[in-house]
Amino acid sequence: MYCRFLTIIVLLSIMGLSDLAWSAGPSGFTQADRERLVRLEAILETFMKATDKRFEDLRQDMNKRFEQVDKRFEQVDKRFEQMMNFMWILASIFAAMTVANIGFAYWDRRTIIRKAVGESVARIERKGSLAQLINALQDRAKDDPKLASILKNYGFL
Repeated sequence: MYCRFLTIIVLLSIMGLSDLAWSAGPSGFTQADRERLVRLEAILETFMKATDKRFEDLRQDMNKRFEQVDKRFEQVDKRFEQMMNFMWILASIFAAMTVANIGFAYWDRRTIIRKAVGESVARIERKGSLAQLINALQDRAKDDPKLASILKNYGFL
């Protein structure tokens, strides 16, 4: 764009000079002027080609840099994805540890309760009072039909 603008200015300047030369008379535009214009045109073409080449080089350089930026974005995306996967792994490990801890606490509580019940029953049986109580209730059930039906329901008769 800059090259085209410069070309237009140069051509307008040349036309302005040619008007001045014609105003001096028909013999004001000589062969030397014509050769000078041809050289000027050659110089302008060379300048335009060099400017176009610089713009093309600049465009290629910009394209390469954009490709580098795109690659960097891809690397950042991959890194972000890796971090998210790592976070999911950590969350899964934490969830598994929590479930295992709750399961262990539940198992431990059931074990302790079962053991305590067993010890209580053993203590009562050692003293013999449970067996005596059941025997006493069975004897009483012989006279009391209501108590007899209750003991039958619970399997003591």
